[in-house]
Amino acid sequence: MTTSDNSSTFADQSVAAAPYAVPQPAPFPLYAPEFAADPHRFYAAMRREFGSLVRVELAPGIAATLVIGYRAAVQINNDPERFRADPRIWERDVPPDCPVLPILQYRPNALRSAGQVHARYRKASVDSINSINLYDIYRGIEAMAIPQINTFCLDGRADLIGQYAFPVTFAYLNAMVGCPADLGQQVAQGMAMMFEGTDAAAGNALFAEALAELVNLKRFDPGADVTSELVAHEADLTDEELVQQLVTIYGAGIEPLTNLIANTLVLMLIDDRYMGEAALTTRDALNELLFMDPPLANFSITYPAQPSRVEGVWLPANQPVVTSMAACNNDPALAGRYNGNNSHLAWGTGPHACPAQDVAYSVAHCAIDQLFDALPEIRLACPADQLTWRPGPFHRSLTALPVVFRPARRPF
Repeated sequence: MTTSDNSSTFADQSVAAAPYAVPQPAPFPLYAPEFAADPHRFYAAMRREFGSLVRVELAPGIAATLVIGYRAAVQINNDPERFRADPRIWERDVPPDCPVLPILQYRPNALRSAGQVHARYRKASVDSINSINLYDIYRGIEAMAIPQINTFCLDGRADLIGQYAFPVTFAYLNAMVGCPADLGQQVAQGMAMMFEGTDAAAGNALFAEALAELVNLKRFDPGADVTSELVAHEADLTDEELVQQLVTIYGAGIEPLTNLIANTLVLMLIDDRYMGEAALTTRDALNELLFMDPPLANFSITYPAQPSRVEGVWLPANQPVVTSMAACNNDPALAGRYNGNNSHLAWGTGPHACPAQDVAYSVAHCAIDQLFDALPEIRLACPADQLTWRPGPFHRSLTALPVVFRPARRPF
């Protein structure tokens, strides 16, 4: 590794009794601001130094293995017998104030379970999400996006995260699950606190309390929404199980979908291929973004049931193994890499792959098109290299997306 690619976090020291085939330096902190600013530089440095599997920390003292090789990721995520999604053994030694615990901890839902229990939860979630009519998404997003654009189109400037991507995503998810706006606000606040690791325990409590109120509401007043479908599902979920299925829906929705919209907008605003009469399409931009820089960069977390050897590296039993979708998609060993194909891992792979990917993709596509239809001359308000990214081990998330444009009349 060259000096310019090195970092003090890659200290030259071995870890005693490490279960790895070859000693590695101190684990790299994925929560560091330097990593958030330029993760792909660090992925490249990790790959040169360590190959497909790298020791990292998700929070101070919380060790994990980061999978940055595409083939290793596919192998691990499609082997649920060796690499389980249930974290309960790992949790025993994790302090309750750990900032990433609310994201990783056991929950009775499809994301954090295994075996027949997982199959029961997964079917309930998939069946409920499949009740969504994809053809209605365009009308729904139009009804949410246009009023939001109306709030800033006369100003000539906006922050497209706080004023557009987040509120549109938030409104759609609330409508999808039938959540009143006040409860939805608590959900959004709690989720942000958990992803950023600031007051994560309090965020988790706020999140769960709001969803419990939503479940209670839908038991007595069902509607045409995902929560009501879950309540009525043949799986006969308890109130706690219902809350935790909604945790996965919101968790996979608010942050990742907001980031998918915002980050795709950045790509389209800085790349000449997406401007002009012969420009590539929004679909092209979404596919490229999902491949090259996915909004949920590091996730798909599993826990080896016993020490497991992958590509010559021993992974410790019951320690988190985190798939870096961002690094894996950019693995030089992946033949051709991005060439207009959809072989990326942005939605995960294996039995825990995202069941709502068609919905998320359609929402992002419609939201982006609505914005450019209303404000076709929009451009960044600062150089792209001045945009800043929020620290955190899991997401790829801007702090803000400032843009300018010629003030336009309200679309409707």
